[in-house]
Amino acid sequence: MLMKKMPCTNLYQYLSLCFIILTCQVVLIKAQRTIDVGSLLDFTSPRGREGQASISIALEDFYALNANYSTRLAVHVRDCKQDDISAASAAIDLLKNIRVQAIIGPRTSTQAKFVSDLGNQTHIPIISYSATSPTLSSDHTPFFLRTTVNDSSQVGAITAIVSHFGWHEAVPVYEDSDFGMGMIPYLVDSLQEINTQVPYRSVIHSYATDEQINLELLKLKSMPTRVFIVHMMYDLATRFFSKASENDMMSAGYVWIITDSVANVIDSIGPLTISSMQGVIGVRPYIQSTKKIVDFTSSLKSRLRQENPNIDPPEPTVYELWAYDTVWAVAMAVENAQLPDENEWVSQIGDNSNDLGRLGVCKTGTKLLNLILNTTFDGIAGKFHLVDRQLQSSNFEIVNVIGKSYQQLGFWTPQVGFASTLTFTASSVLKPVIWPGHSTATPKGWQIPTAGKNLRVGVPVKDGFQQFVKIERNKVTNQTIVTGYCIDMFDAVMQSLPYYVPYEYVALEDGDGPSNLTYTQMVEGVYLKKYDAFVGDTTIIANRSLFVDFTLPYTDTGVQMVVPIRDKRSTSMWIFL
Repeated sequence: MLMKKMPCTNLYQYLSLCFIILTCQVVLIKAQRTIDVGSLLDFTSPRGREGQASISIALEDFYALNANYSTRLAVHVRDCKQDDISAASAAIDLLKNIRVQAIIGPRTSTQAKFVSDLGNQTHIPIISYSATSPTLSSDHTPFFLRTTVNDSSQVGAITAIVSHFGWHEAVPVYEDSDFGMGMIPYLVDSLQEINTQVPYRSVIHSYATDEQINLELLKLKSMPTRVFIVHMMYDLATRFFSKASENDMMSAGYVWIITDSVANVIDSIGPLTISSMQGVIGVRPYIQSTKKIVDFTSSLKSRLRQENPNIDPPEPTVYELWAYDTVWAVAMAVENAQLPDENEWVSQIGDNSNDLGRLGVCKTGTKLLNLILNTTFDGIAGKFHLVDRQLQSSNFEIVNVIGKSYQQLGFWTPQVGFASTLTFTASSVLKPVIWPGHSTATPKGWQIPTAGKNLRVGVPVKDGFQQFVKIERNKVTNQTIVTGYCIDMFDAVMQSLPYYVPYEYVALEDGDGPSNLTYTQMVEGVYLKKYDAFVGDTTIIANRSLFVDFTLPYTDTGVQMVVPIRDKRSTSMWIFL
């Protein structure tokens, strides 16, 4: 092979250029330092895989947009399952063996309470996008951040719904855990401010059996209050509403309000569960749909289909959106922190004979914590800005479970109250609600327990004066139709009661014709307990009053004579004098 002879100077320049290029590549590779971060997920929950996929997509999107950044997050995933011990053990493993500089998670408020104590001890930021209990106070857990909203922020929206429909009693039904109990004091105080009483608090254990749930539902059913505010995690809530439906407590007259822990995941609730929640009202933070969310939804579903082609991925919930934004916030803070190549830890003073004592303290943890607190950007879930170490939300969406999904009733904000449109201008009305039992009539919220029995009201079947009481029978449905002035009066009285009493009319007839009973005999039927009340054109007389109590008369009946009269008074002007 023949080669053209290259001058020495050109060869020198060529080799120098190659050296510079190689040096730049080495410097570039070296500059992309890896920062270890832990992630605690619960793969036994319905949203565990979705959370992991959201974190992975967030990392890919962030570094695709910021390819010139000198740091890269390496997320180490651990399964914390459903119990607190597993979560704490997984966190210790990340701190001790990986030496992570931040932990994203855990999922529940109870687990977060354990893990946040480890963060305080090691000065490692613990960031949860799903632990919402107000008991996780920032004063006691300075290294715990939540990129989700505090449960107490939705109390105003719930109270506004109760006030809007004029209910004077409500019963909280909540999970026996830090998550469940954390919001209740705020809710009770807010209800009392609008003069709504809380006669009972229904507490259900997180791992309650079906029999225990049934016993509590029967207790609620025996009480007159019919307005229930349910605050529990999704797993328990699905079983609870299934049993409520079996106990005929999803029928007309009942009111069920769910908090955002369940309302946030309505889009992904299965058809069997959604069928047992018809008529439920939900409150949840409002997230406006954007192109970012559409693109993220497409990526998330595609990722989940790759992992399991046999499933139809559900719509992402707000928790997946918050997980995505959390990763972006940590990645931004890590880049700005200029952390050293190796995580610097110092030993703790005191007893180092156990794993907790040997964990040590991260020297850069406080710096990273402050940078996350000061990170602000427009995320896919809205403005990312932490106040008092937690995400802020003032706009809430009110939804009504109908059919296979839900319909939007309106919005609520602390500034204007209810709003019917996205402009968030004040509006005193919500869209029409379909209540349990497919009823459109607003429940009174209070009902005398009748164990499923209706008040039986006897009505006379007589010829003549059908303007007072008229009995007809639908030939198609064979249903008895009762109308007339007396019936209208009775219906109006029953509707004016501050509570609901179920009742039905009993036509006192012989076969399909008028009854041979006298009015006195019909009235005595109440005394003999054949029916509970009697309504009709009944005259109040002394001997009938010995057996029953009458209402005050609401019309006069009798025989009267009308005759013309002649005025014999003089019309002379002298009469005046």
